[in-house]
Amino acid sequence: MTTFIEGFPHDRLRWLIGIEDTCVYPAPGSTMGPLNEFELTAHDRNWRSDIATASELGATGLRYGVSWPLVHIAPGRFDWSRLDERIHLAVHEHGLTVIADLVHYGTPTWLEGSFADPGFPEALAEFAGAFAARYRGVVDHITPVNEPLTTASFCGLRGVWPPALTGWDGWSTVTVAIARGVQNSIAAVRHANPDAVIVHVEASALYETEDDGLVDEVELLRSLAPLPTDLILGRVDQTHPLHSWLVEHGTPREHLDELQSSAPVIDLLGVNYYPDLTPRILERFDGTVRQVTANRWSDGLRAVLMEWQERYGMPMLVTETSIEGPERLRRDWLEAATTTVRQLHREGVDVRGLTWWPLLDFVDWSYASGGHNVEEFVLQPETSRDATSEVFAETGRGLTPFLRRMGLIDLTEEHDGTMRRTPTEAAASFPKKAASLSPKDAE
Repeated sequence: MTTFIEGFPHDRLRWLIGIEDTCVYPAPGSTMGPLNEFELTAHDRNWRSDIATASELGATGLRYGVSWPLVHIAPGRFDWSRLDERIHLAVHEHGLTVIADLVHYGTPTWLEGSFADPGFPEALAEFAGAFAARYRGVVDHITPVNEPLTTASFCGLRGVWPPALTGWDGWSTVTVAIARGVQNSIAAVRHANPDAVIVHVEASALYETEDDGLVDEVELLRSLAPLPTDLILGRVDQTHPLHSWLVEHGTPREHLDELQSSAPVIDLLGVNYYPDLTPRILERFDGTVRQVTANRWSDGLRAVLMEWQERYGMPMLVTETSIEGPERLRRDWLEAATTTVRQLHREGVDVRGLTWWPLLDFVDWSYASGGHNVEEFVLQPETSRDATSEVFAETGRGLTPFLRRMGLIDLTEEHDGTMRRTPTEAAASFPKKAASLSPKDAE
């Protein structure tokens, strides 16, 4: 028996587009600057045409960020004005199924401890419930927290974004807090809107090494990749292989007990995969261990979808994928990715569609950190011993050096600061892929 999911039928694949919506505002006094992709890419000035473009390209759905730090202005207080307009346009004028991204790496600044704040789970639940109630019947598809795994890396392990914790203790603190927040928010959403569709979105991970001395480290990273989802689903009991590891890294046992006893239902499992970023090789270089990216193309996409299907047995949606590079490379990846999804669907894998993310090129996250590389992996494998010593680009020369060429639409920074939008070859291919919803029609 297959699972019915409103807007995502089992027998007809759906093709979606997302708009990069990272929204992180640091506390006063932080060395980091604000990171608001809607502002940096000029989406805030061009939202009408951007949403129209997604529709015109043939997308049936739109993953869209709601900018929690800007909407939830104080406990119990919300400013929905900008969001009301945008959702009305997307849903009522363009007929798009919107998957709302409630949290995309950032929290309101009044939540002083960010993800580590004792009030975080309740604050997120308050926001999620208020959102679900306001947009019930208009936006029923909701993602409580985008990529808990990535959030824990940036906010808990490596101290890049608030609360800027470090080490595995920090990682555990942020991860468990997010899991508690997601569980609380799902309960609040379902109370406000019993028809809601919960789309849990997580980053996939592929790690390998040719160094026998790094096998244990690779195995740890592999085992940690599904842990946030295991926690959210209440799967981490005392028999779970990482239960004691979490306790050793400071997780209160009562939090693990609470998560186990409050397991929610997730309707759709969103899997994010980038062929040139997701696969990582661990290696030694100049006395240190570093991560280097390795392009595994569609083999990697197949591998992660099969892995998640086997582990969770849920309906899946590719909620983010793209590749950085020339227009033709992006077009080729669009064709390879959609072909892979169709093949898996024909083979009986319960995958419901694919999202190209992002619609627009976006500004690299290093921009808010003085140009310093903020990723786990090195940018220059030929010379860099570790990622933290690298500079992505020099600041002071505008946004152009920081633009990531991953969109269906290229951005060009003009002299007056505006961002010109130019469709790519991939954009020209997208309508043909989206027009045929039935896998049989795509033969």
